Amino acid sequence: MNADNLPAAPGEAVPQYLSGFPLLALTFAVALATFMELLDLTIVNVAIPHIAGSLGVSPNQGTWTISSYSVAAAVALPLTGWIAKRFGEVRVFIAALLFFTLISMFCGMAVNFPMLVTLRVFQGLISGPMVPLAMAILLANYPPAKRGMALAIWSTTVIVAPILGPLLGGYITDHMNWRWIFYINAPLGVMAAYVTFVLLRGRETKIRKDPVDVVGLVLLIIGVGSLQMMLDRGQELDWFGSREIVTLTLVAVVALTFFLAWELTDRHPIVDLTLFARRNFSVGILALGTGIICTFGMNLLFPLWLQTVMGYTAGWAGLSVAPVGILSIIVSPIVGAYLHRVDLRLFATFAFIVFGITAFWYGSFNLDASFNQLIVPRFFQGLGISCFFVPVNQIILSGLPPERFAAASGLLSFFRSLAISFGTAISVTLWSNRTIYHHARLTEHVTSTNPAAVDYLQRLSAVLPSKEAAYSYLERLVNAHGFMLGINDVFWAIGVLFFFLIGVIWLAKPPFGTAGHLDH
Repeated sequence: MNADNLPAAPGEAVPQYLSGFPLLALTFAVALATFMELLDLTIVNVAIPHIAGSLGVSPNQGTWTISSYSVAAAVALPLTGWIAKRFGEVRVFIAALLFFTLISMFCGMAVNFPMLVTLRVFQGLISGPMVPLAMAILLANYPPAKRGMALAIWSTTVIVAPILGPLLGGYITDHMNWRWIFYINAPLGVMAAYVTFVLLRGRETKIRKDPVDVVGLVLLIIGVGSLQMMLDRGQELDWFGSREIVTLTLVAVVALTFFLAWELTDRHPIVDLTLFARRNFSVGILALGTGIICTFGMNLLFPLWLQTVMGYTAGWAGLSVAPVGILSIIVSPIVGAYLHRVDLRLFATFAFIVFGITAFWYGSFNLDASFNQLIVPRFFQGLGISCFFVPVNQIILSGLPPERFAAASGLLSFFRSLAISFGTAISVTLWSNRTIYHHARLTEHVTSTNPAAVDYLQRLSAVLPSKEAAYSYLERLVNAHGFMLGINDVFWAIGVLFFFLIGVIWLAKPPFGTAGHLDH
């Protein structure tokens, strides 16, 4: 029997859900807030050279504008549930929106690099609760039968914002000034905060003033901060060949181990780890996290390969990535409308099949691939995205009462953020290692005893100015093929992993109902 059909308990208030224009306006405001935060996470990427040059630092130092934000946000995300219970979901969401907007303005006015990095740390801390609370508020104010649609809208925003971030950031940086990537948050943040305040006044969630878990908070900050820094700097410092990376890893392992032990025994834990006792939550988080590692790895390597190997400009590389959003925007609302009619594991299975096929498709490309050939699998990948995020989020949240949405959404967003960091680190490192391997194997054949290599060099020498130019051209060609074969290996590995996830998602146990239903 579905809990939504049960009568309210004596003295229990019947929830009043929004409808009509107020629901539409709230959806717009919450989607706008989510869009703004996720846009800010990626829009800075393409502006790093301009920011670094303007503030007098190297491009490598400029990346701290990203890592400082991501480390702070990663620390704040798991705290969402505790903060929301302590101060109220609506109050925290509106305050986070306003402070995020204000600090964005200060970031645009930064006069030196240390000031900008410090402001980005505060911006990351404040942004942590914004996205999970956006999901929680949306679900809490939608009628249960329409929560699938709410999830679809939220997921579509999560999909579109990171795609538009680099495109918008590149345009602003080229045609205006890098400071405007922060200034554009002002009208968006103020509008979203005002609409939310007007619509949700008097609809604050129940507040519980539990004691502050100081020990858990300190262990969380140390553990998650060290882990995020290790992932951000690992590739640059040659991973475990660096004493700094080894130290960060040991600190993260020790701190997080003690954190888990403390939170499971403390009377007022700062993170609700009991959510993992729910089978669907654990299976869904595993499928979501692994799926994001794979999809983000593909989304990161694809434009990087186009620019470093295929000679594409940043603008054309961005255009090649964009088609993934077309089908996802169109199909996500349709999937949301049918969540309660179709076994969610079927949706997820279809998504993993699409992802696996497109990954193998990427793995079949060579140096002669044209732009039109490259964008076709990106286009179809959008179909998989729309059938991945919405149903898997639904599986994770299925059966949870509304008062646990904030805690669950915070952990969900935390693992999504952590998966992006893992996806970045693993994919770039794997590509680098496989490239080195293939380069070594290819150069084994470029010797004076190989007739084919000697013949090719002779033909090159006939059309190039000198023998040195021929050798230089051959070296560039070997490098390009090494990169190409290396990235093919990564895409094939990702494809295999996607098909493995089909078995993982079927470990989830129906009924899934609609988010917030207490199905029996």
